[in-house]
Amino acid sequence: MSTRPAPAPLLIACALGIEHLALRAGDRGGAGGPVTMLRTGMGPKAAERSVTRMLADPAWRAAAVLATGFCAGLAPGMHPGDLVVAEETRDPEGTVPCVGTDLLVKELGRAVPGRTVHTGPVTGSDHVVRGHERSDLLATGAIAVDMESAATLLSAVRTGARPVAAVRVVVDAPEHELVRIGTVRGGISAFRVLRAVLPAFFEWHRSLLLPRR
Repeated sequence: MSTRPAPAPLLIACALGIEHLALRAGDRGGAGGPVTMLRTGMGPKAAERSVTRMLADPAWRAAAVLATGFCAGLAPGMHPGDLVVAEETRDPEGTVPCVGTDLLVKELGRAVPGRTVHTGPVTGSDHVVRGHERSDLLATGAIAVDMESAATLLSAVRTGARPVAAVRVVVDAPEHELVRIGTVRGGISAFRVLRAVLPAFFEWHRSLLLPRR
């Protein structure tokens, strides 16, 4: 009878039904341990409630948490379908450093070849960011904004020490705002990218399970 402990689970959190659909359609064959995909609902409060409730279960005490879904890019030159790997997430409630960002960048390059991967701080908002707000947030050093990543990771570390990360797919950017005619094409592109990222997430999770030297 094996005495090895069960591998720590991975919680992948997203907000929207379309994001959840994309992830569910992805290849789940490479998971290194138990994986659950949680749809939190939209906005920081919904993310906080859902993640806190999930991680209150003792079975999830050691879980790694990865926030994902779509985001708005803040930097000039970003395009729908680009990927963002957060070095940290931040909002008025606090800043959370992310774990294993270099590995995620490498594995995303394998999972979605040809897609640009940006790294930097991801900031949280309680509303859709438009116009001058983009440049104001860019001036803080953030490269992307979404409504749930910061709340998800802050809630995760408040429930206990654990590895966390955030990976987002750009669905609109300064030159490609959602209100413009490219919206549908950009949205389809972002959906396809999100559907393809699971192998990178699983490699990240697997790396956390390796014994430390």
